[in-house]
Amino acid sequence: MTSHSVFSDLEPLLAQVQKPIQYVGGELNSTVKEWDSVDVHWALMYPDAYEVGVPNQGLMILYEVLNERQDTLAERTYAVWPDLAELMRKHELPQFTVDGHHPVRDFDVLGVSFATELGYTNLLEALDLAQIPIAAADRTADHPIVLAGGHAAFNPEPIAEFIDAAALGDGEQVVGEITDVIKQWKAEGSRERAELLLRLAQVPGVYVPSLYDVEYGANHQIAEVRPNRDGVPAVVPKRTTMDLDQWPYPKKPLVPLAESVHERMSVEIFRGCTRGCRFCQAGMITRPVRERSITGIGEMVERGLQATGFEEVGLLSLSSADHSEIADITKGLADRYEDSKTSLSLPSTRVDAFNIDLANELSRNGRRSGLTFAPEGGSERIRKVINKMVSKEDLIRTVTTAYANGWRQVKLYFMCGLPTETDEDVLEIAEMAKEVIRAGREAAGRKDIRCTVSIGGFVPKPHTPFQWAAQASAQTIDERLAKLKAAITGDKDLGRSIGFRYHDGKPSEVEGLLSRGDRRVGAVIRKVWESGGRFDGWSEHFSHERWVDAATEALAPYGIDLAWYTTRERGEDEVLPWDHLDSGLDKQWLWDDWLDALDETELDDCRWIPCYDCGVCPGMGTDIQIGPTGRKLLPLTPVNTGVPQPDGARQ
Repeated sequence: MTSHSVFSDLEPLLAQVQKPIQYVGGELNSTVKEWDSVDVHWALMYPDAYEVGVPNQGLMILYEVLNERQDTLAERTYAVWPDLAELMRKHELPQFTVDGHHPVRDFDVLGVSFATELGYTNLLEALDLAQIPIAAADRTADHPIVLAGGHAAFNPEPIAEFIDAAALGDGEQVVGEITDVIKQWKAEGSRERAELLLRLAQVPGVYVPSLYDVEYGANHQIAEVRPNRDGVPAVVPKRTTMDLDQWPYPKKPLVPLAESVHERMSVEIFRGCTRGCRFCQAGMITRPVRERSITGIGEMVERGLQATGFEEVGLLSLSSADHSEIADITKGLADRYEDSKTSLSLPSTRVDAFNIDLANELSRNGRRSGLTFAPEGGSERIRKVINKMVSKEDLIRTVTTAYANGWRQVKLYFMCGLPTETDEDVLEIAEMAKEVIRAGREAAGRKDIRCTVSIGGFVPKPHTPFQWAAQASAQTIDERLAKLKAAITGDKDLGRSIGFRYHDGKPSEVEGLLSRGDRRVGAVIRKVWESGGRFDGWSEHFSHERWVDAATEALAPYGIDLAWYTTRERGEDEVLPWDHLDSGLDKQWLWDDWLDALDETELDDCRWIPCYDCGVCPGMGTDIQIGPTGRKLLPLTPVNTGVPQPDGARQ
């Protein structure tokens, strides 16, 4: 089946909407292929606004990997703002891609990357605009396979009704295998969608919810999840991409035409984390650590700068300063680009991995913005609970060094609502911030020192030791944040130098419902979308009342409520909705770590000590991959990047 661009119908509408540039495509390094020249067509969606989705590394990687295949094309689509959605319905214009402006319904696969569960209502909106049946059971061979990915796909049960499949773990290799299955199925001329789903379920790492039945017990808990067809695995393992140097993507990062949340070129310097922070789903599900080599990083930076013209390079990972060769990486890159306008940046840095030499290399080209650290918990006790091994003394010593060396602003990130947390644990955040200001003023010899305290509500996540924990209620979080704010602003001298940013507990409560929900939560998501829910990650669009009302109505027939999914603590023997989806972590190891948390027992990073038997390496047939390699960045001579001369905006 061929497909035609809808741009001629879209163009007259763009003058009536905000930020029309986000819908036109044509970005530097974007790709448009002839539709009929390939066998398999992918629409890749980030279920949020263009400005949030276009810099996403995961989607950008898959976009390049798929388009490198001669038999495949991949185009991108994003959530459209309500103003355009209204016009699209009025003029019967379907959800479209920004590359070729093809209708999403014409593609073989709609791959949706979920970084957060709050994008679920945007998925339903996109399906409806695309004129694709909301329920997977209502789709035919003429509709795309709706495939979920990203971290939220490790528990896709709340959206099981709406997706055809989910891909667990790293996507670089599995998307190729999915493509091969679809290509073969199409070549055979088959019109049986059920046969295609069965074949996809046999691809390692691909979970097809319709091929599993869920049985509930008298206590409302899950009694069993079992396959309903022969040849379907009882447990679906995640995929892990090893040797990142063999996957140097993106090679030509996209350069947005419109403003985006990250105006930089980014390189993932390693994947995975073994620090063992008990709240961190990303660290748990991406094990083991796999470092990209120093030379591989250098090649990606050089190629990416030449292809984009960006003036900032973000060295990304879950804990970038933990790369075994981070000092050589930053010094080598700073040396190479010293005569250019190129600057380097790291995301939030661990206090115990920070040193002033590293910071100076990152700011060598003159950009000395604020430093960000994430103690996460306010008190020493709560940091033991969450296994964030940072003392107040470590933090004060680190920020004092930073202030003494010319930095003027530090941002500290914390969470509220952590397991076993008390009011006193949270109020210690205020004392820590005040000590930071005192130490900074003394070290710098001046008063123009700033510290910003940023706080988010804690959400227990699947595949972490806290997956059994009771979530703090929105009321509890809001009350503690109010007390914290009063403790900060009540000090007239120090308080004026402390910024305070926070999210109330209501979005976290909804995220908690979606994070640990089962298939019954799908009815809540549908009701929220039907009542106008969109862009729930945006405060101006989020409605807590809408979610509470929908949950009350949709869950009542099952004899459960919102609190059953959020503030209820789970027991050791409870079957969790994601138990049949294998992140590699042994469930007994996670339970033991949960007990260690309650005992306030810390664990060291397993990269440098004997194995803790979490299950990932032997279970997944993988191993930790770390340096040092002993190699250096080449060439050693400085490079003046100048203005890139790209091959063209579109291939």
